[in-house]
Amino acid sequence: MIVPGTDSQAVAAELAAILDEPLAEVEYRRFADGELLVEVPPQDGRAIVVAATGTSEAHVQLLQLQDAVREAGAEEVITVIPYMGYARQDEAFEPGQPVSARAMAKAISTGTDRVLTVSPHESSILDFFTVPATAVDGGPALAEPLPEDLTDPVFLAPDQGAIDLAETVRDAYGRGETDAFEKHRDRETGAVEIEPAALDVAGRDLVVVDDIIATGGTMSGAIAALGERPERVFVGAVHPLLVDGALAKLSNAGVEAVYGTDTIERSVSEVSVAELIAAAI
Repeated sequence: MIVPGTDSQAVAAELAAILDEPLAEVEYRRFADGELLVEVPPQDGRAIVVAATGTSEAHVQLLQLQDAVREAGAEEVITVIPYMGYARQDEAFEPGQPVSARAMAKAISTGTDRVLTVSPHESSILDFFTVPATAVDGGPALAEPLPEDLTDPVFLAPDQGAIDLAETVRDAYGRGETDAFEKHRDRETGAVEIEPAALDVAGRDLVVVDDIIATGGTMSGAIAALGERPERVFVGAVHPLLVDGALAKLSNAGVEAVYGTDTIERSVSEVSVAELIAAAI
């Protein structure tokens, strides 16, 4: 049975259809003091909990869902985290600060037999889980909504850390070149300086991809740093957080369309990662 969290309804429903498994109707309640309570139907055999953890409350909900399906009779629990919050806190930035990704992974591990998470910001966070953990690459899905008639396309990463994603999307699309911007951060001020990519993009279609778009500042800055103007600009993100006016920033930077997956349910979630998850299960 597929058991969805409130923030992962669409991807859970798609996964249930692909795997031909029933989709649980979960009841969500809140006590007068604000505490959450979930209730799941009776379970038999395997339960697949599908819950993104983009907020602290979503983490609590996931832990409750895991415990609830055990109480309801599940013999095996698989936890699918389409988007894992706190994954970018994969180290202690200052003395006395937590490694939040490790803390969350350990908590999640206590209630499951196995974990799958889509395109974690750093693959090293898989080592924080105390049960088998698998990263599902959501990159190939980003090629699906792109126009078929891209002109001499360039698949561009906003920094070197995302070049593998750019190559994955290019390969899934079937043609094009890849490149990445150089990003430098001033240690004293924290300001980010972006140097243009080496490839000539004049008259070509540009596809800028990243695993996460939060505020859109890095990506819009990267596009603005181009020496030559491309023909068209498209943006793809596995996890389209899109906070603090991100879409407006990207539009003002000349982006024609923004595409995301359903790891986070947003208006730009044009394509599902359910098939990629199903293949990994």
